[in-house]
Amino acid sequence: MSDPAFWDDPDEAQKISQEVTRLKDGISQYRDLAGRYSDMATLWQLGMEEDDESVYNEVTTALTALERDIEHLELTLMLSGEYDANNAILTLHAGAGGTEAQDWAQMLLRMYVRWAEQNNYKVETMDFLAGDEAGVKSATILISGLNAYGYLKAEKGVHRLVRISPFDASGRRHTSFAAVDVMPEIDDSVEVNINPADLRVDTFRAGGAGGQHINKTDSAVRMTHLPTGIVVQCQSERSQIQNREQCMRLLRAKLFELERRKQAEKKAELGGEYQAIEWGSQIRSYVFHPYNLVKDHRTAAETGNVQAVMDGEIDLFIEAYLKSDLNAKE
Repeated sequence: MSDPAFWDDPDEAQKISQEVTRLKDGISQYRDLAGRYSDMATLWQLGMEEDDESVYNEVTTALTALERDIEHLELTLMLSGEYDANNAILTLHAGAGGTEAQDWAQMLLRMYVRWAEQNNYKVETMDFLAGDEAGVKSATILISGLNAYGYLKAEKGVHRLVRISPFDASGRRHTSFAAVDVMPEIDDSVEVNINPADLRVDTFRAGGAGGQHINKTDSAVRMTHLPTGIVVQCQSERSQIQNREQCMRLLRAKLFELERRKQAEKKAELGGEYQAIEWGSQIRSYVFHPYNLVKDHRTAAETGNVQAVMDGEIDLFIEAYLKSDLNAKE
């Protein structure tokens, strides 16, 4: 970075600067943890020498906090994938079941937004299709911040809800599904070839409430990638140009993810271990009735505090997934 020509390529310089910041933060975290441990050890030793029992509670409290921060750092170190540090594009689709399933999709959307806010990530809505009566049919959000994709890749799959439906006058128990897809946001340094001739671009009026402008102009954009059949749409921005840009960002990520999936399937096919994620093969169940339980079927991680999970406390499941994934690789 001290090279006079460092900023001749601003994009590359920005990437290196971000990497330097990430490395400095890691070193700073380690030094902070080591210093806190040393301080506690010194305090404990003085307490023992002076037979001061009041030190016990102070050290115990500090040790609990230190242990929690060490676990968080260990979790961060598990994020060694090539794109783990990237922003995450998260898409939700309500399953069959009408209003009940659409309400479930919105509950999950709220859960992820709350998780992002608690971890100081920025959330941007890329697309939002409201449900017929309540909830959402589909939604796409961009969660920006270091390691957003590395953490949220654990959430990819089908999520199952069991509860007494508030939309059922008979008070019957319903089972609903929503699919969550997570992709890394890909910057321009990653080559993803998109031939303009392969795109069909349609414009339409954005739906739902949004003031006078939103329903009077064809600002919403839908792009279809003809060779793959991938369709993306954005209607969250007020201008057609902005929605086109959003669509291209989303399409790049989807095409990149498709290629990664093809390579992974081919590799796994050779190894004989590939198992597709398909509708109905839920990764996690959220049971509100007849008991309270959230259980991840891949790792067996579970908790009875359903409300805390729906308020964004999903680190238990993310950590369990990352640990199991790491063990599988080893």
